Amino acid sequence: MDDVFQKSLELHRERRGKLAIASRVGLDTRDDLSLAYSPGVAAPCEAIAADPRQARALTVKGNSVAVVTDGSAVLGLGDIGPEAALPVMEGKALLFKRFADIDAWPICLDTQDEDEIVDTVRRIAPGFGGINLEDIAAPRCFAIEARLQDLGIPVFHDDQHGTAIVLLAALLNAARVTDRRIEDLTVVVNGAGAAGTAIAKLLRCVGFDSDRCVSVRDVIVCDSRGAISSQRDGLAPDKRALLEYTNRSNRSGTLGEVLQGAEVFVGVSVAGALQPSMVAGMAEHPLVFPMANPVPEIMPEEAFQAGAAVVGTGRSDYPNQVNNVLAFPGIFRGALDAGATRISPHMMIAAAHALAESVPEPTVGRVLPDPLDPEVPGIVAAAVAAAAREEASGVSRPVGV
Repeated sequence: MDDVFQKSLELHRERRGKLAIASRVGLDTRDDLSLAYSPGVAAPCEAIAADPRQARALTVKGNSVAVVTDGSAVLGLGDIGPEAALPVMEGKALLFKRFADIDAWPICLDTQDEDEIVDTVRRIAPGFGGINLEDIAAPRCFAIEARLQDLGIPVFHDDQHGTAIVLLAALLNAARVTDRRIEDLTVVVNGAGAAGTAIAKLLRCVGFDSDRCVSVRDVIVCDSRGAISSQRDGLAPDKRALLEYTNRSNRSGTLGEVLQGAEVFVGVSVAGALQPSMVAGMAEHPLVFPMANPVPEIMPEEAFQAGAAVVGTGRSDYPNQVNNVLAFPGIFRGALDAGATRISPHMMIAAAHALAESVPEPTVGRVLPDPLDPEVPGIVAAAVAAAAREEASGVSRPVGV
């Protein structure tokens, strides 16, 4: 692993980053210049002034996404600031281009004030077809995303929803492999931040269209102090809100205690949080998804030795990588293609099912497709675009909480 870090550092130093601007038109003659810039460029300007919707067809807006961060929750590195977050945002933009042919730009903001972030995104929105919020700490990320849903372009916090969508796809197929029903599963989520909260909502169908969203029996969310229950004193408002749809039996105690008898573990926390003895105490043949990066809550070998039936991590050197790249390129591609003004719960559920169904015969070692599979973004995009068009035509069912 140290070798990977060193090689990556050398790559970034040699290339001075990972992005560059490429021209779609030639500039070899005076005629080329007159069409791409003055005087010809006045014509598309006037067309857009007369009808702002034309910007999607006449400019990069129709195929562009801003990757916006404040650097407050970068990978597992934490609050490292906007400049240190830039390599990750460049990487995200690179993935958008590679997997969905979307032109994306890193926008690293030198503020962690919620109002300032919202105002800044509103001011830059005219130049983009979508906004991907990235590595913004909870609970601020929830409010920022909610406040930007009226922009008229898709705004999507990938750390929340991308992670939840890929995890749901993995769980759907893991349940098939172990001959279980989603409705019969009790899931323990370790980590109460952006990803953990979004996973809990999706697995309990809170705010999601009920047509294809199937709720698990229960979700118990844990933080560093153990289970989030009504018996805990001093819960922050965002954690207390979790109790509206999680921990129906009001269990309390440590992670190990609430894992007793549970069928599923989902980790979005820290390395080493899950011990083999905890896995052994779960239901028979449990499903274990330790997704902390770069070191998971438990290594796959240890989880299997303790009795796990299916294991998925966030790492590329093990099978069943729960990687957001399986979701966000296709989701934005589908939203842009459909001219969607938002990425709705109905579209997210469609993405999860499309991702799961892209593995027709799941196995213990393959509940998700390879993150580098070039077919997957198109499959997800088609499902998302179809869901968006259904909603626009009034065909889809209303979203309920």
